[in-house]
Amino acid sequence: MSDNTNHFYANLPVNKIALAQLLLHNDLFKPVPGDWQVIITDIKNSTAAVKAGQHENVNLIATGSIVAVLNIAFKANILVPFFFGGDGATFIVPPGMVSEVMKSLLKYRENTLKAFNIDLRAGVMAVDEIYKAGHQFQISRYSSSETFSIPIVLGDGLAHAEQLIKGENYLLSTRDTLANEIDLSGMQCRWDKIEPPENSEEVVTLIVVAQQCEQQALVFSKVIQHIDQIYGAPEKRQPISVPKLIFKTSFNSLSKEVKHRFGKIRLFEFIKSWIINMYGYIYLRTSSGKKYLKQLVEMSDTLVIDGRINTVITGTAKQRLTLQTELDKLEQNNAILYGLYVSGESIMSCYVRDLEDDHIHFVDGAEGGYTNAAGVLKQKIRERLTPSGSI
Repeated sequence: MSDNTNHFYANLPVNKIALAQLLLHNDLFKPVPGDWQVIITDIKNSTAAVKAGQHENVNLIATGSIVAVLNIAFKANILVPFFFGGDGATFIVPPGMVSEVMKSLLKYRENTLKAFNIDLRAGVMAVDEIYKAGHQFQISRYSSSETFSIPIVLGDGLAHAEQLIKGENYLLSTRDTLANEIDLSGMQCRWDKIEPPENSEEVVTLIVVAQQCEQQALVFSKVIQHIDQIYGAPEKRQPISVPKLIFKTSFNSLSKEVKHRFGKIRLFEFIKSWIINMYGYIYLRTSSGKKYLKQLVEMSDTLVIDGRINTVITGTAKQRLTLQTELDKLEQNNAILYGLYVSGESIMSCYVRDLEDDHIHFVDGAEGGYTNAAGVLKQKIRERLTPSGSI
């Protein structure tokens, strides 16, 4: 496999223009190479798990699947685009990584099933198969800060892959062997539920899909413009703020972290995590620690565009009602469908490879924000397909 193929995503330019503008610049999006693969993880019956009070475990299991894949990519010196979805994740990887990634994910599935009785599905599909099925799939890189960039995907390619992979017949657990061990180093759940910043009242988790794929870029640009106009710039609607961060120090939270990583409590790993946790508690009070906290806010993953808009924002109830009015207009004009969930807090799980400049923080609305917003959206899609209540 050529080096250029491995580094397709890393070689894409990082665009720093306004996101609403980027979405309208088709020339800034590139087709994903046909030999790359889409890998999707998804928690089966996540809605039921959330309703049963397992929302934090659901969120952390999704994070763990990202950590497992990114650690493999890091060792191979390959940058891969990934998308956090609250109850799962999506990755686009070069073909040489697929076998190791799937073995690791299936081992992680075994661990989480044993430790939490939560079933993490994992499946893979070649990008070339997506193209052959007639679906669109383009990618760009976007950054609104100096330290953090995200992939932006347009087209219905990932939605097509997700539909197949989430089907019962596409689970690869019987076709791949499990890894002996998985590398989940850097995975952390050290923060308590996070209240909205000062002058904000609530946390909004929003998912938007375009009703016509060919209009996707245009309607997504309109949605982002509405969010910008109503809530302000990304830093103004950021649900994470340093004053509201509360560091977890309980044995219960540490034991949960160890169980996620190994499927059971390992005494040595628990003691090691406790020591690291105590060091972290002291470190955050140093000048370096305060710099880390500032970067933490900047590197919080609160926006995902993977053929859908998935975002967690904070503001007032008045702002949210104004946004809903605009989204309702777009929905009534058959431009979009959306799901929205309101909570009083957000939750955050982390991947910390380096305290200085290599850490990512995954944000969701509390009580299963993404899962609940997806439930609202799915109900709208069902009603649209069967408006009379019959098939």
